[in-house]
Amino acid sequence: MKNIYCLILILLSSNFLFSQTVTVLDESNLQGIENVYIYNSSQSTLTNKSGKANIGQFAKNDTLIFQHPSFKTIARSYESIVNSNFVVRLSESVIDINEIVISANRWEQKKNEVPNQISTISAKEITNSNAQTTADLLGTANGVYIQKSQLGGGSPMIRGFATNRVLIVIDGVRMNNAIYRSGNLQNVISLDANATANAEIIMGPGSVIYGSDAIGGVMDFHTLSPTLSDSSMIFKAGAMARYSTANKENTGHFRFNIGGKKWSFLSSATYSSFDDLRMGSNEHDEYTRSHYVTRTGNADTMLVNPDKNIQKKSGYNQLNLMEKLRFQPNQNLDINYAFHYSKLSDVPRYDRLIEYSADILKYAEWYYGPQEWMMHALKIEIKRPTELFDGAKITAAYQDYKESRHNRKFNKENFREQFEKVKVASITFDFDKSLNDNNSLFYGLEGVYNLVNSDAHQKSIATGATTADASRYPDGSDYQSVAAYLNFKHKINEQLSLTSGLRYNQIWLNADFDTTFYKFPFKKENTTNGALNGSLGLVFNSPKQWQFKLNGSTGFRSPNIDDIGKVFDSEPGNVVVPNPELKPEYAWNADFWIAKTINQSIQLEAGLFYTLLNNAMVRRDFLFNGQDSIMYDGELSKVQALSNASKAYVYGFQVIINAEIFKKFVFQSNLTYTKGEEQDETSGEYVPLRHASPLFGSTHLIYRAKKISIDLYANYNGEISNKNLAPSEQAKPDIYATDSKGNPYSPAWYTFNLKAIYQLNHYLQVNAGLENLMDLRYRPYSSGIVAPGRNFIFSLRMTI
Repeated sequence: MKNIYCLILILLSSNFLFSQTVTVLDESNLQGIENVYIYNSSQSTLTNKSGKANIGQFAKNDTLIFQHPSFKTIARSYESIVNSNFVVRLSESVIDINEIVISANRWEQKKNEVPNQISTISAKEITNSNAQTTADLLGTANGVYIQKSQLGGGSPMIRGFATNRVLIVIDGVRMNNAIYRSGNLQNVISLDANATANAEIIMGPGSVIYGSDAIGGVMDFHTLSPTLSDSSMIFKAGAMARYSTANKENTGHFRFNIGGKKWSFLSSATYSSFDDLRMGSNEHDEYTRSHYVTRTGNADTMLVNPDKNIQKKSGYNQLNLMEKLRFQPNQNLDINYAFHYSKLSDVPRYDRLIEYSADILKYAEWYYGPQEWMMHALKIEIKRPTELFDGAKITAAYQDYKESRHNRKFNKENFREQFEKVKVASITFDFDKSLNDNNSLFYGLEGVYNLVNSDAHQKSIATGATTADASRYPDGSDYQSVAAYLNFKHKINEQLSLTSGLRYNQIWLNADFDTTFYKFPFKKENTTNGALNGSLGLVFNSPKQWQFKLNGSTGFRSPNIDDIGKVFDSEPGNVVVPNPELKPEYAWNADFWIAKTINQSIQLEAGLFYTLLNNAMVRRDFLFNGQDSIMYDGELSKVQALSNASKAYVYGFQVIINAEIFKKFVFQSNLTYTKGEEQDETSGEYVPLRHASPLFGSTHLIYRAKKISIDLYANYNGEISNKNLAPSEQAKPDIYATDSKGNPYSPAWYTFNLKAIYQLNHYLQVNAGLENLMDLRYRPYSSGIVAPGRNFIFSLRMTI
């Protein structure tokens, strides 16, 4: 009997202890919130990864305060916590007062202490956006404009720069390789939006930390990380299914995490298929797809499109896989291995498929072959302080990238096919060291090696026979870089801090040119370039909730294999040839930002930026062996090449508003203006810069309540008149509307949209949306594909 009493007592006490574990949830999605600070005047604790914390140390007559930088702070009596079954719900704050960012110097810092302007996309915003691709996800960030040549694409423009003048980073590894071109890129869609934990976009040069290419900005993606257990083995899983009507999208995503105290494993897979995209039905009839080409027997035939709003031959599909393994033997060492794989199907180059030669479509077929990207990455993080560092990160990565181009003109027998492979090995060493309470150092080393293989042939569609053809790049060329950087942060006083940095890069490029098909006046190219970059920034946070940021920085881009060694058709009637005389371009940037927070419920931000680009690499008329035109792909084409223009400049402003206007109602708005011009080194005249986006922005009215969120919003885009189009854009009349004088221009447009999220329970979430409510027919600036018409999106998410 005594043993029975003891057993009952143990069970009762364990039940009592369990009942003193509080669970803190996000009221909108019912998920646990990690690192909620629970305290009173004498006690405190933090919630774990599941949002749980033991509050047994608090007295029953205590009042507890629940605080998290992303949520509104609340106070609850112990008695009310007991009455709510030890569950506390927090509502999201409009203003993240202590938001943490990593991209500024590769280590965690408070965003309000960083002089760079950084736009962030949180995990919740990723879920709420329901983006089809990572390019679409980037388009939701303040200050990022997305161009699309085809449905399977997405080229970000940031502050007047794009393509190889902006840098993509995934988990600390640079994705930009030696064949990133100045023409629009679609590489960012190789990343899986559903496997992304969050993203940060540095506005303006980031070359001090990231090196070459980081002139316009840095897009830093952080993927999901394996979760360890505090005690026993844990299993977590998530799944998502989505359907969209505009392109009949079918996407399925599944992931799971198994975690112990020292080991954990994460697996993620996403598959998407997209049919031909339907555009809107109102305005701009010139955008419609009136005809398309099909092969009948041994001849190509132009057929009338039965539905001119269907963009025939634009669909594709995509597979993404990610596997991660984590080992943390102790608190001082964390080892992570990651495997990423992405493969696209053939992707039709839609902007080329709508080009006409007289009244006939120029191309019967034009598509990118399967774009494949694979990465192995090993990251070792050491958290044990030494005399040299407090923390260290070593990241080694290997990437294998494949792409190809396939095109055949109308009623021509031969396909022209070009194949590229790039192998990239990289290693970075990043360290941080706190010198004292007011001074910190961040420093590191980086090495990158690129090997480029390029091949091409002509293939008969009748016999399958192939004949050799000129490759796009010099086969076997390589591109290498080494760098060292140092960043210093000094806290002058409680309100004022200074950040400064230096980086030196050394770059080598080697290429052997094949003169079989083109009689180049050179056979080898061996160049060595060096660049010293610096930054200096001040941040002032006043006690009256004002913030001022002043930042000056430089950036550079060294010519890569694509710049120096490529032969290709840039637009109808023009061919770009190699120019071995190219030199690095160098950017000088300054920006000033001011922000005001009112009653922790309204935040107003405004900023000005200016960038001067010296030795800008731009496309110009050129001579090849003394000729201004040569035969290319069976057509007499005007010769052009990348050249170092005298200079280019970009300036603009950005305004951001976040406000809780009423209880549960949030107002958000942002507007970005960019103006850019480049100077012709011959005439001295300035012409519009190709990647300077139009005026654009968005405005949201959001209702948030328990288990539900509703977002009514507008996206808008200003006009670019013909005279403000870059010369290279004026040469593409097939993708632009026609003004009253018959000249191409990019019209203004706007869309109204509605999205809603409902959390059925802890495990299931319904996400639905209606985009482009008015079914407008519009084409974002410089895009080949027309934007989706009225589009209904429905997804179901499960989390366990």
